[in-house]
Amino acid sequence: MTTSFKPRRSALYMPGSNARALEKAKTLDVDCLLLDLEDAVTPDAKDLARSQIVAAVSEGGYGEREVVIRINALETPWGDDDLAAAVKANPDAILVPKVNAPADLQMIAHKLSVLGASSDLKLWAMMETPQAMLNAGAIGACGRDGQVRLSCFVMGTNDLAKETRARLSPGRAAMTPWLMTCVAAARAGGIDILDGVYNAFQDEEGFAAECAQGVDMGMDGKTLIHPKQIGPCHDAFSPSKEEIAWARRINEVFALPENASKGAIQVDGKMVERLHAEMGRRVIAIADAIAARA
Repeated sequence: MTTSFKPRRSALYMPGSNARALEKAKTLDVDCLLLDLEDAVTPDAKDLARSQIVAAVSEGGYGEREVVIRINALETPWGDDDLAAAVKANPDAILVPKVNAPADLQMIAHKLSVLGASSDLKLWAMMETPQAMLNAGAIGACGRDGQVRLSCFVMGTNDLAKETRARLSPGRAAMTPWLMTCVAAARAGGIDILDGVYNAFQDEEGFAAECAQGVDMGMDGKTLIHPKQIGPCHDAFSPSKEEIAWARRINEVFALPENASKGAIQVDGKMVERLHAEMGRRVIAIADAIAARA
């Protein structure tokens, strides 16, 4: 089965001001690298971080890892220079912070065209403001507009907690309505969505629980702040052997000539519908893409 599916189980933030971290990132078993020019970089190190990220991405060596540069907002003193530098480096995507409405992405997409950006360069959107939660559906709809290049939401739960004063308590009860709203908006727009970071990276049990919650919510993966979180994150967001075997079994039975026109059939004593076969094909695509990375 061929697929263009990209695993996005893990997305690790790496500060652009740390040259050693940018080099170490080439050895980490992570799906996505978020090379950061924004929150992880102090104002006096912004220029250094920008030049180091451009050099690192231009040099390459990141293999199958999806490389994403998070720029500063355009209204900051560094935003325009970050955007121009990111276009020059030509990563897989640019992560845009503080997206409040579709117009924010449309403006940056226009600037990418003016800068002569590659047509393959995508935009990811940080969903981290009250306005973004109120406009999530409209922002997600940009995923259906090829001119805007949107391919992924990234939940910025720390900033969202700060801006709304909602507490990030275990179980994230206060945050759940916004998380699920953004999941629905992402799916309506045909894009992926990554869960926010878990701050207590030494708390393995708490991290595992939040990963499991993200899987239940329908997230495609999770953003990380420490390499030690990669393995447990992959465990949570990868299909199990049992899930893969069942997906293959359903599709095998539906593929039989006698089942070609049936909408529901019995498989090993269970009633399954054709929609379960479609869901199974995605599980198989994920598994195949993960296996191809190994």
